[in-house]
Amino acid sequence: MPRPPVLPSVCPHDCPSTCALQVELLSPELIGRVRGGALPYTDGVICAKVARYAERVHHPQRLLQPLRRVGAKGSGEFAPISWDAALDLAAEAFSTCMQRHGAEGVWPYHYAGTMGLVQRAAIRRLGHLAGWSRQRESFCVALSDAGWLAGIGAKRGIAAEEVLDADLIVIWGGNPVHTQVNFMNWVQKARKARGSQLVVVDPYRTPTAAKADLHLALRPGSDGALACAVMQVLLAEGYADRDYLARHSDFSPAVEAHLRSRMPAWAAEITGLSVEQIVAFARLYGRQKNSFLRLGYGFTRQRNGAAAMHAVSCLPALTGAWQVPGGGALYSQSGLYGLNLRLAHGLDTVTPNTRQLDMGRIGAALAGEAADLHGGPPVGALLIQNTNPAVVAPDSAAVRRGLLRPDLFVCVHEQFMTDTAHLADLVLPATTFLEHADLYQASAHTSLQVAKPLLPPPGECRSNHVFIGQLAARLGIADPASTLSDWALLEHILAASGRPSGEEIYASGGHDCAPDFAEAHFLDGFGHADGRFRFAPDWSAHGERHAAMPRFPDHLAVIEERNAEHPFRLVAAPARHFLNTSFSETPSSQAAEARPTLLLHPTVAAEHGIADGDRVRIGNRRGSLLLHARTAAGMLPETLVVESQWPASAFIEGQGINTLVGAEPGFPGAGSAYHDTAVWLRGEREK
Repeated sequence: MPRPPVLPSVCPHDCPSTCALQVELLSPELIGRVRGGALPYTDGVICAKVARYAERVHHPQRLLQPLRRVGAKGSGEFAPISWDAALDLAAEAFSTCMQRHGAEGVWPYHYAGTMGLVQRAAIRRLGHLAGWSRQRESFCVALSDAGWLAGIGAKRGIAAEEVLDADLIVIWGGNPVHTQVNFMNWVQKARKARGSQLVVVDPYRTPTAAKADLHLALRPGSDGALACAVMQVLLAEGYADRDYLARHSDFSPAVEAHLRSRMPAWAAEITGLSVEQIVAFARLYGRQKNSFLRLGYGFTRQRNGAAAMHAVSCLPALTGAWQVPGGGALYSQSGLYGLNLRLAHGLDTVTPNTRQLDMGRIGAALAGEAADLHGGPPVGALLIQNTNPAVVAPDSAAVRRGLLRPDLFVCVHEQFMTDTAHLADLVLPATTFLEHADLYQASAHTSLQVAKPLLPPPGECRSNHVFIGQLAARLGIADPASTLSDWALLEHILAASGRPSGEEIYASGGHDCAPDFAEAHFLDGFGHADGRFRFAPDWSAHGERHAAMPRFPDHLAVIEERNAEHPFRLVAAPARHFLNTSFSETPSSQAAEARPTLLLHPTVAAEHGIADGDRVRIGNRRGSLLLHARTAAGMLPETLVVESQWPASAFIEGQGINTLVGAEPGFPGAGSAYHDTAVWLRGEREK
């Protein structure tokens, strides 16, 4: 038999890798295996969950027709309706809300369920055109961006492939075995080719940490203290590159005096690490000029995350590591692309004083908290795309209460009946990335990619771009971008940005936007006006609550500290086989993850009489959860870990992990603190 054709695509999911894919097409409506493409960064490697994407795209529980709620809110009772009736219902509800509360009464709530620039832009564009409330995006990178930009001034870094030139690789606050398998592929190549040492800084022994030569299992939220103590050792023992500092930074006697006060003993008290561990790591880092620092997002999901990111990003500036191949740091490359998204986002129609609602504070906003509404009207209607706030937003019990408000209209455009869709008034079926065209930029690498649809939309599924254009027409809103097909809009973006055409990029498998060595390593200047790295940032440029930020790199003591009532700190970490709540519906991912599980230190388990598989309850003032336990070494006894964003129904009592996570934002502006949670623990007998 002839082999089935294999066609190119691009992974759209909320992951830095934005992998090039090769998709086996078994028939015009059926895919088989998905493999990694030939893009240099992807290098033929993709995660297991995307390799099994046929399970998801052909899942029997895909939403295939519009559904209108017919029972009580949250009852799960829906009846099919036509698309025309659904569009009429949505337009009427949004129009009524605008008449009652003004345009700002509608909140287009969205995030990163797809990272495709065309499909993700549609809801933003409609919000701008309609004058609806804008959104402050605070789930993922608000804190890490602020910290990185405070020092570096530009959202880019050295190429991931340069890890092959590094003798020391430090993965700080990330678990790429779970979340970015491509980077681990490059790390393993470096270790095999040149014997590179791997250090992982993470509160628990992740699968990435288990592969490391050195794992520093510090307390959650103490990363800034560790970074400052490392800098103290580097200064005291002569590892600082003073010529580089003078030419490329604002390093000053005041900064040096401050850092010299941040002794390893001081950091040991904060981090839970020993003085010996801190000093040994500092010397290891100082000895290797070609040290590759890969900064993750996880350690910044604390209320002090921006300060921690800034402190850690100071390390390669202090040693001058940026000057050599394999030396420097990578956080994100998304500032490289410079795409013109004015038409796609409707930016010419934005009213500057339209309020911005913090997506991480959705529970408080829906409850009518005046500060969260910025003195404006209540939220009377939600249009939700590309996210599942009933599970992924902090303080999820408050979010669910808000979504169940009887006077709130909720329309969800989705691929599956998520927890949020279950609470909606109107649910509309959405396409997957294999059923529409899109344009992709990446965070972990430097290539633009495009993808064409490989499958027809199943049932009555419609893409974001198509649905939003039809809704705009129903509302009487002129939307020039929606008159274009998704491919035509993609081509417009590329032409307006001075990039090759979509057809050219498609034919070549990607367009590399990488800068030359000097620019990538900031040898021509960092992203500030004077070209200097900032040890003393202007935090006022990064948030309205900048007064709380430290003047110099430091540990910012604003986290939810342990106390007698809450003696543990909880990390709500990503799972290997889920991506936020995507893939939680596929059988192979469910089987691999098994069930929501609490990881706890063996000594804590012994003290509480807890054995593997026992039920345990964890909680705080926000609520409590019952789940199963498993002991895990490689972390401090006061650290607890729950991996994955399971649907609430997967938990024994039907409440998800973010029930315990507070919605108080980090500093200096916004930012959800998913790993900044103090809890209590007790064992529970089977009922």
